[in-house]
Amino acid sequence: MDKSINVTLKVWRQAGPKVKGKFETYKLDNVSTDSSFLEMMDVLNEQLINERKEPIAFDHDCREGICGMCSMYINGHPHGPDGEITTCQLHMRVFKNNETITIEPWRSAAFPVIKDLMVNRGAYDKIIQAGGFVNVNTGGVPDGNAIAIGKDIADEAMDAASCIGCGACAAACKNGSAMLFVAAKVSQLALLPQGKVEGAARAKAMVAKMDELGFGNCTNTGACEAECPKNVSISHIARLNREFLCAKFQD
Repeated sequence: MDKSINVTLKVWRQAGPKVKGKFETYKLDNVSTDSSFLEMMDVLNEQLINERKEPIAFDHDCREGICGMCSMYINGHPHGPDGEITTCQLHMRVFKNNETITIEPWRSAAFPVIKDLMVNRGAYDKIIQAGGFVNVNTGGVPDGNAIAIGKDIADEAMDAASCIGCGACAAACKNGSAMLFVAAKVSQLALLPQGKVEGAARAKAMVAKMDELGFGNCTNTGACEAECPKNVSISHIARLNREFLCAKFQD
């Protein structure tokens, strides 16, 4: 049976990156507990439009937990209080009747606010452009057994490759570090034969770009892993450190 709750929303409103922002409070009644968090935001925006007020800007695309664009900081957690999900997979049944829900954008110096809950995550794209690829002519799709890779190695590479680059790790880190993201992108290639040729150059280039873009240092608290919607392991950070140190010794 469909239930409904009343909620109070404290939403960060900011007209642009150079404008001072503030929290604004909204009341929303009879919210279906079966609705997703983004559907609730749609209802709120419809209410604001009907009141001739500016709707809240927020990112979304697939709404299937694939793209990671639905990046909201909800009640102190990236993507919300539920584990291993993106915001679009968060449902209103997680919240209690008459609860106050605080909604913010990602908080990281490298992710400047565009408007309201939208941030510019282009810094992650720049890190990928610095070395998150292989310069090899792969031709057509090879047979799965063409290059023998042990299952344990393949599983670990796939764990790293599951990172969707949403930015929750940087948002969760008190230093705004992108170490888990960079580690995942380095690790997924470092584990495979195709990625080993450029491994040293990749690690140095991506870490240098991360530092250049203003991300903080790793805090080693594990908050990134705890808040990652795809549960990417911090063991990849250890591999990144090894790859980087080995690359430095080769200089």
